[in-house]
Amino acid sequence: MAFANKILLKISTALVSILGSLILVFFIIYLLPGDPVLSMLDPATATPEMVENLRKELGLNQPFYVQFTEYFTNVLHGDFGQSLVNSEPVLPKILEHFPATLALTIASAVLSVGIGVTFGVLSAIYRNKGIDFIARLIGLFGISMPTFWSGILLILIFSIYLNWFPAMGSDGWATLVLPSLSLGFVGAGLIIRMVRNSMLEVINEQFIITLRAKGLSERVVMYRHALRNALIPAITIIGLNIGELMAGTVVIETVFSRQGIGRIVADAIMAKDLPVIQGVVFFSAIVYVIVNFLVDLSYAIIDPRVRRSH
Repeated sequence: MAFANKILLKISTALVSILGSLILVFFIIYLLPGDPVLSMLDPATATPEMVENLRKELGLNQPFYVQFTEYFTNVLHGDFGQSLVNSEPVLPKILEHFPATLALTIASAVLSVGIGVTFGVLSAIYRNKGIDFIARLIGLFGISMPTFWSGILLILIFSIYLNWFPAMGSDGWATLVLPSLSLGFVGAGLIIRMVRNSMLEVINEQFIITLRAKGLSERVVMYRHALRNALIPAITIIGLNIGELMAGTVVIETVFSRQGIGRIVADAIMAKDLPVIQGVVFFSAIVYVIVNFLVDLSYAIIDPRVRRSH
C-alpha cells in the first residue's frame, strides 16, 4: 500500500510539473521581445488598421491572464491552437511528425545505452588496461563533439565517400542509421563515465569482497551483483539523456532533413510561428516528464531494496 501511495505521489508530481511547464512556456513566449503581429505582416504594405485587426483576430489585444486562461482551456480540450503560417491545427501536425522523432530518439537511446553501459562496465573491470583507455577515449569524444559536427562528419564519410547510407530523408530504417549514430554517440559519452565510476565504487564495497570470498565466479560477481547496483545511479543519467536526445533532434533533424517535430520547431522559429513553437515545446515537456516518471519506477524494478524501502 505504501508503494502504491508513492506511485500516486509521483503521478501527482508529474501532473504538477506538466502544469508548471505549460505556465512557463506561455510566460516565456509572452515576454519575448518584438511584436509577433508586425513580424507576420509586410512592413511595406501593412496599415495600422491591418495590424489592429490581426491582433484582435489572434486575441493578442487581451490581458495576459485572459490569453493564458483561454490557452489553458483549449489545451485541456486538446486544442494547441493553429499555425500562423498555414492555419493548420498544431496538435495534429505534431502527432503526425512525432513518430519520426520518436523512432530517432529510441534508436539513439538504444545505441547510447548499449555503447555506454558496455564500455563503462569493461572500462571499470579492466581498469588501466587497453580497453579502459579506448572506452575513456570514446567517452571524451562523445562528450566533446557537437551533434551538428558529428552529423556532418558521418554524412561526409558514409554517404558521400562510401555511399552506404542516405544523407537525408525520414523514410525507412536506412535513413535512421546516421542521425541515430550521431545522437547516440554523443549520449554514450556521459553514460560511459557514469557507469565506469559507479562500477569502480561498487566493486570495492564489502559485499563484493564477501561474494568473492564465498567462491562465486568473477563473472557472476560482476554481472549479477556489481552491475545491478552500479546501474541505479546510472539510470538517472540515462533518463536525463533521453530528454537531451529529444532536444538534440532539433539540430539533427535539420542537418539530415528529417520530418520530425524538431524540424517543425526549427521552421517555426524561423517563421516566428508562436503557436507551433508553444505547442512543440509543451508537447516535448510532457514527453520528458513521462520519461522521468518511468525512470523513477524502474528503480524499484531493478533494485528490490528500493521497493521494500517504501
